Amino acid sequence: MIAGLGIGRTLRDFCRPHRMALVVYDMQAGIVPQVKDGAEITAKVLKVIEAARDGGYPVIFMRHMSMPRELMGAFQLRQAMAWQRTDDPDAVTPWFLRGTPGFEIVPELAPRENEAILDKITFSAFEGTPLSIILRDLGITSFAICGIATEIGIDPTVRHGADLGFVPIVIRDACGAGHQEAAERSFDNIAYMGDAILSDVEEIVGAMRGHPTAA
Repeated sequence: MIAGLGIGRTLRDFCRPHRMALVVYDMQAGIVPQVKDGAEITAKVLKVIEAARDGGYPVIFMRHMSMPRELMGAFQLRQAMAWQRTDDPDAVTPWFLRGTPGFEIVPELAPRENEAILDKITFSAFEGTPLSIILRDLGITSFAICGIATEIGIDPTVRHGADLGFVPIVIRDACGAGHQEAAERSFDNIAYMGDAILSDVEEIVGAMRGHPTAA
């Protein structure tokens, strides 16, 4: 205890409904099939969500959203051209337009009415969304994160969240990747930085079920 602050160090220090929220990253119908083990990741994410729901933890889903091409702007067009491997901005196809099937959360995870769905056009879940406001207003000091993809969105979200003063908990085996080597580099970097906690499904589900809602 320093200056009246309890400094958490372990998973169980943070894994309490009034201290930690679960962030489910981009588990969308147009993204999950792009990952070779997408079905396995979905099953693991669902297991974590069910434990969070049973324990009364806040659950927040993120969705990646495309702008119509006319509203993409220079950077977004450039980024889309790089991802879609074209030199022609007129050839860009927005992949995740609001209202399209690929934009929606996969039906296996079916967000509930008391769970938030936040849309973003960035890779960090904190940029341009009310995520940090929601967490701070709830008195949350930590967030567990799972979903797709580690090397693209989870890594920058973890870094950004730590810079904002939240303790990230990365559920490693519930994080899918489009490029496994890049994902391993992300995990290694996160571990090297030392401000996040690396966990797995079995460990965090056990920790969540070990603390009743009223804890």
